[in-house]
Amino acid sequence: MRRALKIAPAILSLVGFGICPLFADAYALDLLSKTFVLAIFALSLELLVGQTGLVSLGHGAFMALGAYASAAMLRTSDPRSFLLVMIAAMAAAGAYALPVAALSLRVRGMYFIMVTLAFAQLVYYVFHDTKIADGSDGTYLGAAPRISLGGAPLFDVTRSLPFYVVSLTVLIAVWVFLALLARSRFGSALAGIRINEQRMRAAGFQTTSYKVAAFVLAGMIAGLAGFLKASKDGYVNPALASWHQSGAVLVMIVFGGVGRLAGAVTGAFAFVFLEELYKSEALFGGAAKRWQLMFGLTIIAGVLLLPKGLVGLPDRLRRLARERAKVHA
Repeated sequence: MRRALKIAPAILSLVGFGICPLFADAYALDLLSKTFVLAIFALSLELLVGQTGLVSLGHGAFMALGAYASAAMLRTSDPRSFLLVMIAAMAAAGAYALPVAALSLRVRGMYFIMVTLAFAQLVYYVFHDTKIADGSDGTYLGAAPRISLGGAPLFDVTRSLPFYVVSLTVLIAVWVFLALLARSRFGSALAGIRINEQRMRAAGFQTTSYKVAAFVLAGMIAGLAGFLKASKDGYVNPALASWHQSGAVLVMIVFGGVGRLAGAVTGAFAFVFLEELYKSEALFGGAAKRWQLMFGLTIIAGVLLLPKGLVGLPDRLRRLARERAKVHA
């Protein structure tokens, strides 16, 4: 019964997302698709922060590299295979993540955070200040990746409904993969490293190798998110590699709940919902122009009131109910 209650929200969410296209318009589908991509990005950082205990402030660089690799593959008007471009984007992000991990993991704590930030800013300034990909103006994709069967294209992935289905499918696949990874020997080793790395070393584990592998894997999943974003938008901008993007995804997983996959996804949905809510002039009038202030105050209040994130809200409510019942008893 307890296990059924745990998976019930996920099942209800899948059912809701499955029937959503029957009622939602193109704007709603595009907004949900954007959230799915951000949720994939958040899951990639959750692997580092929540599963391995490595707090990175440069994760946006891998999303940007995945997006720019996609743009390079689709620079001409000749479309390429969806799967081929996706693999290229993940490979580009993983190729950069490997040396970044090898160098960053030589330090710990605040120094690790600053080194990852420095590597992300390096990517940002390369794309922003050079003509590698049209500089600060960004670059456009010449074509969309093609999903075909037997050489015949099935549908245009950039349209609202097809992209909604594709992004939701990829999100589910990433979630399942990370859930299985967490239950594997590799995932158990990462959990042990997060709790007590010194003890794991004493037990004979090469902890550095595990952390490098987790870092590269997280970078590749972030590159996957970058590929999806570039495919939908048809445009790539250096801002993807900025520290703002890395900070935003870190806020998502903290606000949603660090240490749980559901927390990363919930945080991404809450982030997009609050942003859209506070930008609404119909609800907030002129204050909507200062939506960042309201958004920031909400995040601060959420972190203070819910130290375990939004996913910890049901447990907190149950605890309060038990305490109230004891008082009345």
